[in-house]
Amino acid sequence: MKKTLIALGALSLSITPTLAQSNVPISLGAAADAALEGDEIAWNFVEGITTEVGPRQAGTEAEARARDWAMDWLDANGFANVANESFEMDTWVPGDVHRASVVAPYVQNLVVQPLGNSAATPEGGLEAEIVFFPTLDDLIAAPDGSLAGKIVYISHEMRPSMDGSHYGYYGGARFRGPGIAASKGAAAIVIKSIGTDEHRNPHTGTTRFPDGVAAIPAAAMSVPDAQNLERMFERAGDTPMTLNLELNPRRLGMTLSGNVVGEIVGSNPDLPPVLLACHIDSWWNAPGAFDDGAGCGIIAAAALNVSKTGQPLRTVRVLFAGAEEVGLWGSRAYSAAHIDEPIAVGLESDFGADRIWRFESNFRDTNPDLHIKIAKSIARYGVANSTIRASGGADLNISRDQKGAIIDLQQDGSRYFDLHHTPDDTLDKIDKNQLRQNVAVWTQVVGILANEPLPILTGGVKPSAPATMEQ
Repeated sequence: MKKTLIALGALSLSITPTLAQSNVPISLGAAADAALEGDEIAWNFVEGITTEVGPRQAGTEAEARARDWAMDWLDANGFANVANESFEMDTWVPGDVHRASVVAPYVQNLVVQPLGNSAATPEGGLEAEIVFFPTLDDLIAAPDGSLAGKIVYISHEMRPSMDGSHYGYYGGARFRGPGIAASKGAAAIVIKSIGTDEHRNPHTGTTRFPDGVAAIPAAAMSVPDAQNLERMFERAGDTPMTLNLELNPRRLGMTLSGNVVGEIVGSNPDLPPVLLACHIDSWWNAPGAFDDGAGCGIIAAAALNVSKTGQPLRTVRVLFAGAEEVGLWGSRAYSAAHIDEPIAVGLESDFGADRIWRFESNFRDTNPDLHIKIAKSIARYGVANSTIRASGGADLNISRDQKGAIIDLQQDGSRYFDLHHTPDDTLDKIDKNQLRQNVAVWTQVVGILANEPLPILTGGVKPSAPATMEQ
């Protein structure tokens, strides 16, 4: 890969090399256990990028600074073949006006944030009757044309869960709700944030409008404000509720984003590499410590720890994907650029920084010996084996497109959706001990994979399910 030249400008990067290590290799188990006891590599990464770059909206100058920072960090820590693989994307930005207020029959301001791909309201706001749908299914059942000129409000009953399963179900209010409301004639939509916290922090995120359906203003309301709005509906009874909503997002057209890659080079160039993925962008409203600065720190630390055990057989490649939050632009671009280059196995870290509790692969049945070997090796870290078939994180399009081997190291998501896509996604939320457990588990798993001489996916496997639009 040809390294893209970048202007580092006046970046004051506190990224002193963390590869100060002996030339004498240590065992894989020792490397993993040492990570559990005191690994600082992942913390070094996430602390640095959140402190020196901060929020990293896809396609913007801030994301470009994050790529520069990450490349310099990888270089300083001894990675080879560090590169920025750029691509173009259609870029949406949120603007600086995000407000909502009930104007009748009660008067009260409410806290909102625009959803990705939202249209703008007229200057001064859009004022209209707001209609309440307790669930997405209730909105789907509304007759076509029945919402003309109205503002839709959708609620849900999302709750914390270790595996994050509520997100896939209740997230439809955000993924699909605005497009459905627009197709039925709504003038705008506000959703109860897809989150589980009790703070007045709206959870943003991308939405999509179907082909042929024009975008409408779309916003997420903080959970407490949404609960307050629902109480107003209950008290108002049959009296119409009126909302004023003002948003000023805009589209910038095509701008540059990019994927940052780096490698720990293996000794056998004929063996396909192990791909470790995360995403480097975040939403504009957060420094992105959990989502996904920690993930990038975890995979980089694992790769470096494996290098401490001696040169692996297979190359270990890290992929810091760009523009994940807004529609997997980087994941799709990476797959398109490298589809003819076989990947041995893909893994992604993109669910925060809390402990890993479950191991999944998509080769349990076709390569049971390797699956069991990995499962046994990480049981000492409190990680359970599973019969669930891994489908991979959002930035592993290439593994799915190649119908290749995938591993999911499932993290405890009990508090993830308290922070997800909010201003609360900050460094202080990371528990160093749980972060170290992630690094230890990843080190153990990646070390086994990187030194596996035989094909990882043997026999045959059904194509993995496609990723959701974002995690």
